[in-house]
Order: sequence, then C-alpha cells, then structure tokens
Amino acid sequence: MLKTILSWIEKIAWALFWLCLPVTSFRYFPAGLGGGTLVRPLSLYPLMVLLIIGVLPAVFRRPIPKTVLTLIPFVIALLISAVASTLLGIEPVLGISVSDRIVRALVTLAIGISFYIAVVVLSDNPNRFYSALRWMIIGFGIAFIWGSLQAINILHFNPTLFGRLNRIQLLFSIRKLFTTRISGMTYEPNWFGEQISVLLLPWLVAAVFSGQSLFPWRWRKITLEWFILAWALIMIGFTFSRAAYINVIAIGIVAVLLFRKPASHLKTGQSGWFIIKKIIEVVIVLVIFVAGGYTVGKHNAFFSRIWSYWLEKKDTSLADYFQYLGFGARLAYVSTAVNTFQAYPILGVGPGNYAFFFEKMLPDQPLAPTPELLRIISPEEGRNRLITPKNLYLRILAEGGLVGMATFLAFVAALVGCSLFLWFSKDSEEHFWGGAALLGLVVLALAAFSFDSFALPNMWILTGLITAASWQAYQRASRSNTLSE
Repeated sequence: MLKTILSWIEKIAWALFWLCLPVTSFRYFPAGLGGGTLVRPLSLYPLMVLLIIGVLPAVFRRPIPKTVLTLIPFVIALLISAVASTLLGIEPVLGISVSDRIVRALVTLAIGISFYIAVVVLSDNPNRFYSALRWMIIGFGIAFIWGSLQAINILHFNPTLFGRLNRIQLLFSIRKLFTTRISGMTYEPNWFGEQISVLLLPWLVAAVFSGQSLFPWRWRKITLEWFILAWALIMIGFTFSRAAYINVIAIGIVAVLLFRKPASHLKTGQSGWFIIKKIIEVVIVLVIFVAGGYTVGKHNAFFSRIWSYWLEKKDTSLADYFQYLGFGARLAYVSTAVNTFQAYPILGVGPGNYAFFFEKMLPDQPLAPTPELLRIISPEEGRNRLITPKNLYLRILAEGGLVGMATFLAFVAALVGCSLFLWFSKDSEEHFWGGAALLGLVVLALAAFSFDSFALPNMWILTGLITAASWQAYQRASRSNTLSE
C-alpha cells in the first residue's frame, strides 16, 4: 500500500517538475534556498519530493552514467577554491561576508546539480523519457498561452487588460510585465527567449528536420512539433531578445548542416553541387531570420537599436555602438572578470566572491555613461544586490580559476561525447536525439555568454536529457552485444 502511494506521489511530482519549468522567479521562495535572488525556479518544490522518494532510492539500486561522475572534479575544484578564498582577507561588502557568499554560491550549485541528477536518474527508460518531454511541452504550452495574451496586448495596448495581466503575473512572479516585450512566466523577456531556445528549440527543430515526433498525430510529414515550433518562434519574436534571436539563427544554420546529408550514391561532381546547395540553404536561413528580425524589430525601439545606430549617428565607433546597445555595463562586467582572473589565475577568488573584487578590478573608465555601474558602486538603500559577471565562462574563470574551468570543460567534453555517440548511431531514433543534443549544446554554448547562475534550470535540464538519452542508448547497445555473444 505504501509503495503504491509513493509511486503515485512520484508520478505527480515528476509531472509537476516539468510543468513548472517556465516559472523561474517564483514569488514565494524560502530565503535559505535563494529567496533573496532573482533565480527562483518553481520546479525546485517538486524536485525536493523527487530527490527523497525517487532519486535517492534509485541511486542505491542501479548504476548511474559515468557522465555524472565527470561533474565531481568540478565540484571539488570549487570547494578547494572556496577554502582558499578564506585566506585572501576579503572584507564584507554591503553587510555580506565571504562565508555568506560562498555558502549561497554552493547552495545554488547544489540546486543546479540536483536538477541534473534528477533528470538523469529518473529518465531511466523510454517511457519516462518521453513523458518528461511531453510534460515539458505542455508546461511551455501554458506559458505560450500566457505569452500570447501579453503579445496581443502589445499589438493593441489596453491599460485595463495590461493591469489585469500584471496582477496575475505578480501572483507567481517577483517582477511586473513589460509594456513592449513579453516575458512569459519568467523574470524578464531575455530569460523567456533563452528558456525557449535552450530547452525547446533543439528537440523541436530536430523533430521537424528528421520527421520524428513525440506525439501519435501526423498528417503526411506534418507533426505537432511543426505547430509548436512555429508558436515558439513567434514567442521569441515578441521577447525582442537579441541573444535569443542569435540562438535561433545558430540553431537554424547548424540544423541545415547536420540534417541535410548527401545521398551515398552521389558522384564526386554531384557531391560538390550538394555542398553548394547547402551553402545556399544556409544563406537562405540567414536571410529569412534577418528579414524577420528587421520586420518585427522596426516596431520596437529597443530591438531596432541594432541597425538604427548606423543610420542616426554621424561619428560612429564600435565602443560607442556597444554603449548605444546597452552593453556598456556588460562589457564592464566582462573586463572586471578578466582582471580578476588574471590576478588569481589558478583557483580564482572563490565561488560567489566576484562581487567583493568588483570595484577593485573595475577597468579605469568614466562611469557617467553607464548609470548601472554608478548604482553598483554607490547603491541606494534597498538596492544593495551584489553583482555577478552575467557570463558563465567568465564567472567560472574569475571564481574557480583555470582549475575550475578545466574541470568544467571535462564535463562539457563528456556531454559532447554522449551527443556524438547518439548522432552516429544507426538507430533512427537515437540518431534524432543525437541531432537534438548537438543543437542543444550549440545553443547552450551561446547562451552561456549571457547567464551565470548555477540555479537556473535550463543548462541542467538540457544536459540531463542528453545524458539520459545516451545512457539509454548505451544500455540498449550493451544488451544487444550480450545477446549476440
């Protein structure tokens, strides 16, 4: 009886885990789990249930993929860096001590790794794996409906409707809606665009290109993934997220290169013509996305800055262009992280400690053109949030040094190996997942330039799905070899 009840609780928690993924800044979040931060994934609540009744028992019952073990050196490296940072004599900033910052950083890392391990361990068979993706798509379907209402209000702005949408948004999110961009159920439009491009687009694009589908409905070559993909692209369009738009272009180009193969019977001359056709297809993809971005973006002043600078300004420069785009603060974060890494190249300054070195390592530059930097250096009461590099690579380098980056890249290399193992499989389904995995890693590599939180589920969910898919393929191959022997 108890076993049956626990089984049902696990199934419900599993469904809720995937359904809740679009909510990443949940209003009601315990302080000990990051309640003072912007990243507050609602999925953490069902995750805690899954860890207790699903993950822990499973870890002791069956083997886990070796890919999971490649994360251990990275965790050890950050722990060593954390211990070493206590010897640097870092003074508290804004009432926050080094130990407070380290603990918070390690808690966020533990949350992220918990997402990854839960996905890997509990996606232990094809049924579980497919149910996870279906529940995730349903969750994003709800987010898309909510995003579509926001988009309608942007096209035909109605203060009364906007007020109602805002009140509903604040029931579960810590931030109000934007009047000119949609943010779905996330903190801001960039988060929504990145979430869609990292978690959904790789699987949807791979499904459309390969003809595979998670759903039984099909009309000739048209599957439900076609409609979901179109809806996802529309949602990204209304986020006016420049980073998400770059992700979409990258996925489109890589998908053409991956999934359009020459037939084996083609002659040398015909193969050359195939390469020319592929180049033409890539150019067409670029033209479509650029034209689409221009058409949508000319109605949004924020997005149209990409090209309006060169039309409006007489004296132009690359530095002034980035400042015009609003990248001035981001470039300062990048330079500060680089300076911090150069000063502490081996172990870095410890997880979470970038903020303590920000003012000291900030490049010598005028602050007046970048009000955001002024607010950081001289914060107002109630706005004393510590800054982060907003770039995952540079955060790891600054806070974990070369040791941290090397161990993290070892984990990434293992994921690339998993993806290639699937891609070169002779099984069409495994080959499809390999293509999706490679697309996912490409977009994640780009997205990592604009996020740095270990608690944000996107990276861990994607890498967990890649690991789970390759592990299932490996187990099938092992069983097949055993039977053949």
